[in-house]
Amino acid sequence: MRIPLLAPELQAAIDRIVDAALAEDIGPGDVTSTAVIPADLHFHGVMAAREPMVVAGLPLVAEVFRRVVPEAKVTFQVEEGGKVEAGAVIALLDGPAVGLLTAERTALNLLQHLSGIATLTRRYADAIAESKAILLDTRKTVPGLRQLAKYATRLGGARNHRMGLYDGVLIKDNHIAVCGSVKEAVRRAKAATSLPVEVECDRLDQVADALEAGADIILLDNMTTAQLRDSVALIAGKAKTEASGGVTLETIAGIAATGVDYVSVGRLTQSAPAIDIGLDWETR
Repeated sequence: MRIPLLAPELQAAIDRIVDAALAEDIGPGDVTSTAVIPADLHFHGVMAAREPMVVAGLPLVAEVFRRVVPEAKVTFQVEEGGKVEAGAVIALLDGPAVGLLTAERTALNLLQHLSGIATLTRRYADAIAESKAILLDTRKTVPGLRQLAKYATRLGGARNHRMGLYDGVLIKDNHIAVCGSVKEAVRRAKAATSLPVEVECDRLDQVADALEAGADIILLDNMTTAQLRDSVALIAGKAKTEASGGVTLETIAGIAATGVDYVSVGRLTQSAPAIDIGLDWETR
């Protein structure tokens, strides 16, 4: 299978993260493999899923092995973003045993982490597939891995919320406290930028104030489904609506059914479990 072409900024993130991950793991050298494995020994490896998963991270796997053991052959058997069952062969690897063993853990760590995010995201996306609501991720990511984590949520079926503090206005409770009111916070943001202005509200009176102030998106934070329905009715399409706060797989369908435009879920990147992926070797 071919590795998809990636946007330049994502490829730059992959280069940076692979550099850091290899430096962290290998340091000055793999003392165990070089001590006990003959330099001319070749391995054949099978990388396989041990549980159902959405595949995310094949470009990183390819880059890790290319950096450490460029003469190795890595043949992917699945598509990036594809859903596979337990036992599915992800990749076949052939090449010098020392280099393959040196690169193995870094490649697996990255693939397991990103596939875990994509897999959990797909479960959330499937849970609201019959509604009009769009699933969003958040900024709750491991520092340094945000671009890759958000790449994985896209593969899982979510849409990216803002990438950072620089590309979207989101007025939260502490901003409101400093400004004195929702209306004043929105007014200041509107005067300072042409970006769409989103404001967090946790009460119906705040929703009314945000609407009056001209907010483009109103984030309905930690509201009950009854409060969400009331807010959606009050807003009546005059602004986009986003539900957030404590959303789980058990509650997301009910939240989406209230008529909100978006549901954001921090768990997608904050607490997705890594996928179990095996890599078994034999000598050639």
